[in-house]
Amino acid sequence: MVSRAMAGTSPIREEEARIREEFALFDDPRGRLEYIIELGKGLPPLEESARTEANRVRGCQSQVWLVADYDPASDRLSFRADSDALIVRGLIALLLRLYSGRHPAEIASHEPEVFEDIGLSRLLTPGRQNGLWSMIRRIREIASVYAGRAAAVSAG
Repeated sequence: MVSRAMAGTSPIREEEARIREEFALFDDPRGRLEYIIELGKGLPPLEESARTEANRVRGCQSQVWLVADYDPASDRLSFRADSDALIVRGLIALLLRLYSGRHPAEIASHEPEVFEDIGLSRLLTPGRQNGLWSMIRRIREIASVYAGRAAAVSAG
């Protein structure tokens, strides 16, 4: 498994390749689902004070909260998130590996292919798939805002 410290230091495509390799180790869908649930168990909980309506991700079956922290010195975004459903916590763990610690422009322009590649469309119910894409959209929206701010500052 890739450590959290490594997750923002390589391009997103490299992290996607590592995720593909991990999921290739499982021969059956059940093993992949169990792995996602295990990832969810390892996700640090989000503090209660961050579980606000403003941080809630719309379009998810479960409750999902997403918090973004921007470091202007490094021009990097980091994310914290949580859910009341274990499988969703596992999906969050994968999303944080892909996007946390990266430049906003890199996040905003990224089209995730890894989730289809590892077979999530066959593992998740349509409602869970919609929730995954709602989380991705929200992360990219946040990144777009910060990417726009960085572009405005460098142009000014």
